[in-house]
Amino acid sequence: MHHGRTIILAAGLLIGSAAADGEDAMSSASGPSAESPVGIPRSQAFFGLHFDLHPNKQDTCLGRDITEENIDALLRRVKPDFVQYDCKGHPGYTGYPTEVGTSSPGIVKDSLAIWRKVTRHCGVSLFIHYSGVWDSVALEKHPEWAVVHADGKRDKNSTSVFSPYVDKLLIPQLKEVTSKYDLDGVWADGECWAAKLDYCPAALKAWEAETGLKTAPKSRKNPRWLEWKAFHRRAFERYLCHWIDALHAFNPKLQLTSNWMYTTLAPKAVVAKLDFLSGDYSPGLSVDRARVEARYLASTGMPWDLMAWGFDKGDQLGWSFKTPIHLQQEASVVLMEGGGFQIYNTPTRGGHLNETMTETLGQVADFCRARQAVCYKSTTVPQVALLLSTETQLDWSDAVFHYSGTTAPMEGALHALLESQYSVDVLAEHQLQPRLKEFPLVVIPDSYKLADEFKKALLAYVEQGGSLLLLGEKCARLFEPYLGVAFEGQPEEVRAEIASSTGPVNANGAWQRIVVKDAKPVGHRHPDRNVHKDGQVAATIIDHGKGKIAAVYGPVALGFFRSHHPYLRTFVADIVKEIFPAPAVVLEAPTCFDVSLRRTAQGELSVHLLNTTNMPTSSRYGIIDHVAAVGPIDLKLRVPAKPKAVEWVPDGEKLKWSWDAGVLSVRIPGVHVHGVLVVRP
Repeated sequence: MHHGRTIILAAGLLIGSAAADGEDAMSSASGPSAESPVGIPRSQAFFGLHFDLHPNKQDTCLGRDITEENIDALLRRVKPDFVQYDCKGHPGYTGYPTEVGTSSPGIVKDSLAIWRKVTRHCGVSLFIHYSGVWDSVALEKHPEWAVVHADGKRDKNSTSVFSPYVDKLLIPQLKEVTSKYDLDGVWADGECWAAKLDYCPAALKAWEAETGLKTAPKSRKNPRWLEWKAFHRRAFERYLCHWIDALHAFNPKLQLTSNWMYTTLAPKAVVAKLDFLSGDYSPGLSVDRARVEARYLASTGMPWDLMAWGFDKGDQLGWSFKTPIHLQQEASVVLMEGGGFQIYNTPTRGGHLNETMTETLGQVADFCRARQAVCYKSTTVPQVALLLSTETQLDWSDAVFHYSGTTAPMEGALHALLESQYSVDVLAEHQLQPRLKEFPLVVIPDSYKLADEFKKALLAYVEQGGSLLLLGEKCARLFEPYLGVAFEGQPEEVRAEIASSTGPVNANGAWQRIVVKDAKPVGHRHPDRNVHKDGQVAATIIDHGKGKIAAVYGPVALGFFRSHHPYLRTFVADIVKEIFPAPAVVLEAPTCFDVSLRRTAQGELSVHLLNTTNMPTSSRYGIIDHVAAVGPIDLKLRVPAKPKAVEWVPDGEKLKWSWDAGVLSVRIPGVHVHGVLVVRP
């Protein structure tokens, strides 16, 4: 989100071959030819690069310092499957000479033409970064295209999806640029997350036509507020489908996406005919953010990738490059969930690519390629399903598409489960409901709104033997009749000291007082650290059919998100052990390891281990250059038949292992950043 298998390797070999033969890398014609190497489809692309500049009115030197040799050196070192290069950023000015919109006055050389020439020669697909809904200069020239806020003021940046902007500028300009430069596709930025609630005349007219109402809600106090938001969400999706369909009709070979659509920001079923899903997660707290986004995208069933920022900045400082090992740690989060990975960097305003940046990108690419065969397009072996509730998010968030703080309890639950070394998938209701039977455990963070059909499906899942964990008084209230307790009054903001098995820990917030009837208490809270008196039941477990329901009646997931206190993690983990006593993989290792149980694209069982030691946690410690190897690690994995071989990828290190009665026991000497245990049947 900027304000700012063989086939793949073959493309790299073509680059190397040209150099070995002494061929002039730039001797080919700029137009396509039968001899030109062909880039692989984006749906099969594993590693890519992204460059944007967001051209603006003040630019004076765009393309001045760009050279074919500079680009060629980058592509030969990194060997990416695709490049996304600058075209039009949020200011709305293009970095290429356009006849449709507004070119930046600072164009010295046509950078996009040079990038197309070199990428074509090297067999690398070329996409563009193009800002969609967000176009500031278009609104300077056409203020009538702007979103209008509830106070009647026009937005300076966000175009209205009810306006002619999409037909007058966006579609014609994308047709122009994709045909002029023979592009492979478009990565559209500034889309779902830049759309806004809109009171422009066209929006109000459409609202009246749909509802018969001449006025629109302006706040949550209006009972039709959720309907008003849903109206805009449908409108954005119509806008998106419109331009995607128009570009596909114009050129069926174009590969298109809209940044962050159908991700955690818009966790709904895919409707628009996007060719792949993508998003650029935060430059800071990057490992944490990728942990959520990768697990959700892996559940969509779509080709997907995530984009890391190749730079970050310290407190009150400007941007600086991240180190290779920093980006390798970020990449590992994505690789272990089966996705593609790309890295965002910026050239200078003149277009020059820094040599340190090139080498860093090369080292990260080498790291990823060494793992590609066992990572890319792997699929989950279901263990723990963690709900990202679409119903709750769309009700809570007053943005068109953005989580707006709703994911904090979910992320806290995810972190507690990962640090307890469970393999976790993140799914929304529409993804989880058809797959409930696959997961031994379903965890719901403090989601306050769930559809009746989904609740019935969850109860049926438990009756048939599944385990359900409710983390928080809001979601517990939705299942009150089935918990074997009685709720007394409403939740109260209280001081809460949780008596965990490792020690007392604070979990202040809204707690629901309960009276236990048939359930078994499995946790208590106290008003102070004297955990020997004045205790209230904080958590319970009850049998339901063949399965179990556990509930915690206060904000432990949110508390863990805010503190990551080990005792709070233990409190959650102890409950999980009672209702999910036999996970398929068990580690004896420090909590710094994330585990992901997968099957490779070839169907082989695999266990991914990510060492999160020293991961960035604040702007003052935002960029790292060291991850300490940790080991040895003892791992037990349920494997029905004795394997023929057990391999540690990418090192190929010989491991000590044994198999007995369906359990594989392995000792891994140590893990530096990331490795994969592959079981060869």
